[in-house]
Amino acid sequence: MTVEERFLEFVKFDTQSDEETNLTPSTPGQMEFARYLKGVVEKMGLEEISLDDNGYLFATLPANCEGDIPVIGFIAHIDTSPDMSGRNVNPRIVEDYNGRDIVLNEAEDIVLSPEQFPELLNYLGQDLIVTDGTTLLGADDKAGIAEILTAVEYLQQHPEIKHGKIRIGFNPDEEIGLGAHKFDVERFGCEFAYTMDGGALGELEYENFNAASAKVTIKGRNVHPGYAKHKMINSIRVANNFITMLPRWETPEHTEGYEGFYHLVGINGSVEETTLTYIIRDHDRDRFERRKREIEHLVNKTNTEFPGCCSVEIKDQYYNMREKIEPVIHVIEIAEQAMRDAGVTPKVQPIRGGTDGAQLSFKGLPCPNIFAGGENFHGRYEYVSINSMKKATETIVNICRIVAGA
Repeated sequence: MTVEERFLEFVKFDTQSDEETNLTPSTPGQMEFARYLKGVVEKMGLEEISLDDNGYLFATLPANCEGDIPVIGFIAHIDTSPDMSGRNVNPRIVEDYNGRDIVLNEAEDIVLSPEQFPELLNYLGQDLIVTDGTTLLGADDKAGIAEILTAVEYLQQHPEIKHGKIRIGFNPDEEIGLGAHKFDVERFGCEFAYTMDGGALGELEYENFNAASAKVTIKGRNVHPGYAKHKMINSIRVANNFITMLPRWETPEHTEGYEGFYHLVGINGSVEETTLTYIIRDHDRDRFERRKREIEHLVNKTNTEFPGCCSVEIKDQYYNMREKIEPVIHVIEIAEQAMRDAGVTPKVQPIRGGTDGAQLSFKGLPCPNIFAGGENFHGRYEYVSINSMKKATETIVNICRIVAGA
């Protein structure tokens, strides 16, 4: 089965995660997909297959040669983003892309255009898989799953390519920051691994944001508006004031590269109570800590005007994996060589986001991130190049060969 055939099959599963359920996996569709994948790896004849109650699926491709070869792993996540529906995904292939607008949904006038998304022009002449404009596609990270399985199958069919023991791992809930929380690194049993969860062709990432969430709760006092003078505290207005105290240029829409930000991702409010949900991101650990302190400072400042009305709960989510990868930088050098051998130019860059590999690296499994080929993740304009998926598959095969010294 080709990588694109696998991918088109996998996107049929609705696997959105949900941070409100407090379950693992957070949604039943993820476990349904994990069980399906368990059947796939069983049919492939892989060994040491396990699927636990939390939706973590592990399997092994045994070594086909002797020697002291490190056990390595490849990891992808089974969930898709809760930012947009992943139910009833209806993909189609745009063959030999010509550089023009792609009409995703004529009835709703939804168009994927290089005017808004100039990266499209990087894919002239390639076959693209797109959505119908009503859902996300799910290349994040079903492309990664398809690539890993296709690479493993290729190794099975080509025993002349020598490799050591290869572990694969598919986990839930990456999109809500919980993918690595119950990942049993010891049972996975690898010296190092790679997440196939990056974006465009050639991306190789071992620096990511330090990340935290902040939930600001503002208590108001509701009084009949006709008699409210000096009595009412409208929590929505207080919340608005809080929002405007944060620097407007330090938001996602105004930052790039190594620049961090505060991102307001949700508001739920009434006169009586309003909650603001933020994510805090910065590559630099000191600046990251200062950002958290700034949120706390603004809470205290709000309470000087409205005593006792404002509180905050800040939770660290993950940290920059760079400090864990640099001591074993050969894992990056291996991936770079594997890409070059596949005719791909490595593009080492920081992740402006997170990855399971960051948390896994801090749990003792060095785990940089490799491109899976998708663009415009988490929305209706998501697409993936079939060529990029094939190159990712080839990169995985090459890593296995290089680690075995072949």
